[in-house]
Amino acid sequence: MPTPALSDELAKEAADAFIALGNQSQAATLLHLSRTTLQSRLKVAAERGLLGTKPVLPGFRIAQISNTPNGDYIKQRREHGAEFEVPVGHTIKGVSALVDEDGREVLKWVKTRLEPSAIDIAETLKAAFVGYEPAAIPSPAPDHVQEELVTLIPCNDWHVGMFAWSQETDENWDLKIAERVIGRGIEEAIARSPASGIAIVLGGGDLTHADNNENRTSRSKNVLDVDGRHTKVTETAGRLLVRTIDAALRRNAIVEVRNLKGNHDEETAPAIAWFLHAWYRNEPRVVVDLDKSLFFHRRYGKVMISATHGHEAKLQDMPGIMAHRRAEDWGASMFRYAHGFHVHHKSKFATEGGGVIMESHQAPIPQDAWHFGSGFLSGRSLQTITYHQQFGEISRVRVAMMDAANDNEPAEQRRAA
Repeated sequence: MPTPALSDELAKEAADAFIALGNQSQAATLLHLSRTTLQSRLKVAAERGLLGTKPVLPGFRIAQISNTPNGDYIKQRREHGAEFEVPVGHTIKGVSALVDEDGREVLKWVKTRLEPSAIDIAETLKAAFVGYEPAAIPSPAPDHVQEELVTLIPCNDWHVGMFAWSQETDENWDLKIAERVIGRGIEEAIARSPASGIAIVLGGGDLTHADNNENRTSRSKNVLDVDGRHTKVTETAGRLLVRTIDAALRRNAIVEVRNLKGNHDEETAPAIAWFLHAWYRNEPRVVVDLDKSLFFHRRYGKVMISATHGHEAKLQDMPGIMAHRRAEDWGASMFRYAHGFHVHHKSKFATEGGGVIMESHQAPIPQDAWHFGSGFLSGRSLQTITYHQQFGEISRVRVAMMDAANDNEPAEQRRAA
C-alpha cells in the first residue's frame, strides 16, 4: 500500500515547532520524532507555504523559492492529484518512478493491463488444447489369451525418415510410405500371432535414420538421405510405435516395451522411450522399460531372451555376456535366445549345444542410395516370434515386404516412378 499523504495538521505542527525553537533537533525532541522524520515533514510544510511564505494558491504547491534584490520569488506548481487507484478490471503491469536527490518520488508511471476474466482464461486454455491427444486410455485385455506364451515383436532398423529415389535405388521411400507400409505390416504380423499372456515390443535400434537435423551419422559423419526435419521424423516414429503397442494390446494381456539404442538413434531412442512412458502412463497393461543400456535381458520361466543392436557388442559375443551378467537367469533357463540387428539381413547360428540360439533379423526398408550403390543384398520383412515359457520357441509369423511402397499405386504411376 502507498504511504498516505501527510495531513495539513501534522505539517503545521512540525512548522510551528521549528519556528518556535529555531532548531530541528530540539523540535524533533519536542514532537517525539526522529530528526529525519521532522525534516521530511518540514519539506512538505514548506511546499504548502507554512514556513513564512505567502499563502499558496488553492490546488498548487511551492516548487522553488528564489531570493532576488526585488524580493523572494516563489515558483508554484499544480498540486498532485488524489492517490492513484487501479481501474476496475485492470492489474498493474509495471511501475516506473522519477525520484529527487533525497530519494523522494517526483513522478510515477503506472502501467496497467486488462485482467482476463475466468471466461477469458477458459477460452484461452480451450484454444491451446485444440487437437490435443490425451494419454492412452486403459483398455480391457482380450477375453482369451494363453498366459504361458510370450510373443516377441522386433521393431528393428526401421530407419524412419530415410529417403530413397527409385531412379537410384529401384524403389521410392519416404516418411509417408514408411508410416503406411511399416504400420500396416506390423499390425498384420501381430494379428496373425498367438494371443499371449505377454508381448514384448522390442525396439532393436535405428528407429530413425538420423539423430538430428545435421543428417549425418554421429560417429563417422556419413551424409544421410533424409526426408524431413528431425522433429517431423521423430513424431512419425512415435506414432508408429504407438500403433504397434496398440495392436499388441488388442492381441495380448500385457505389453512390455523396450527401445534399444542403435548407431543412428543414440539420442533419439531414449527420448522416444520417455514419450512412450508418458503416453501409456494411465494404461496398466503397458510397462515401458527406461533402461539406457545397449542390452535387453529377460527370463520367462525356462526361456531367456536377450538382445542388442549390434554396433558395439557383436551378436557372437552375446552368450558370454548373458552368462556373466545374468548368471542367475542363465542357470534357471533351458532355452536361451540372443537377437541382433544392425546388419539388415537374416542369419541364424549356434545350436542348443552352445547354450544360445543367436539370430540377426531383416529390416523392412529398402536400401538407400549408398547401400544400393555398394551392392548390399538383403531381404525385407517384419516378424514376430512366440515362445512357450516351458518349451521355448513354438511359432513365428513373417510378413514379407514385396514392393510394399508402391502396392497401392496405379501401374502407370509405378512405371513412371
